[in-house]
Amino acid sequence: MNFFLESIQVFFLSLWYNIESFIHLLVPRKKKNIAGEVVLITGAGSGIGRLMAQEFAAHGTVLVLWDINQEGIKETARLAKNGGASRVHCFVCDCSNKNEVYRVADQVKREVGDVSILVNNAGIVTGKKFMDAPDSLIEKTMEVNTMAHFWTYKAFLPAMIANNHGHLVSIASSAGLIGVNGLADYCASKFAAVGFAESVGLELLATGKDGIKTTIVCPYFINTGMFDGLLFSAFALKWLPCSSGKRKAVMPVNLRMVVCPPKMIKTRKIRHYAASTATTLRWNLERSPTQMMMRLEHGALNNKT
Repeated sequence: MNFFLESIQVFFLSLWYNIESFIHLLVPRKKKNIAGEVVLITGAGSGIGRLMAQEFAAHGTVLVLWDINQEGIKETARLAKNGGASRVHCFVCDCSNKNEVYRVADQVKREVGDVSILVNNAGIVTGKKFMDAPDSLIEKTMEVNTMAHFWTYKAFLPAMIANNHGHLVSIASSAGLIGVNGLADYCASKFAAVGFAESVGLELLATGKDGIKTTIVCPYFINTGMFDGLLFSAFALKWLPCSSGKRKAVMPVNLRMVVCPPKMIKTRKIRHYAASTATTLRWNLERSPTQMMMRLEHGALNNKT
């Protein structure tokens, strides 16, 4: 009997959450005012990180930009200042190095103050079959894509908990929802990032820290240069969004995560869709994974349109 009642409860909860998601698709939630918030973005030197920095700048935030590429974050800082950021601070940081993350985090606290919005965006991909990937690259993938999230949370979450105010954003991947041929280490790192972010979010709710919000973003394959050298099917390439935002395709999401191209990663434009549409993404990835993610043996495919 208990099993029957629990099954009924799960059914109605699922139905309610799908209806709620559909309602908010038509009637957007109240926008969050982030003016004056201190926003730290890792991997801000290019791609999604740069796009988010420009978007946050338009909302009058204080930006803290981390990247291993000094020239990249300088260019991002210039664009952010032109976009309206009240202040922009740049720090060179190798997120794969725990000691360096803690060192630069302490520097940020001294020079800027407590971070109230943390965006874990830095990521790398080897683009090699599992048996062809060197151990060093596999370790680096896990260190940047997963372990760095642990160290940044450890560094900045205590202040958020003390103030019961903050927002944790994890830029994961659709490859963190389903395995993809040729991306074993990358998928593993993104699955871990998703699980870690979900678990910490639940811990915060369980301890009554409802003032700290969490968001997990799962982008589809994006032309930011990160996946240069990978051959996509004609179907995938047709909908592959560019970092310039010239192409946009709304990708399906599940109930807890947002799956979207880079130009959709805007604080005022993220939308939640019914959980059932996530099956569309699964079908698109599973229908021909070998064609979608085969590495070119000669040359690289660079779609810069």
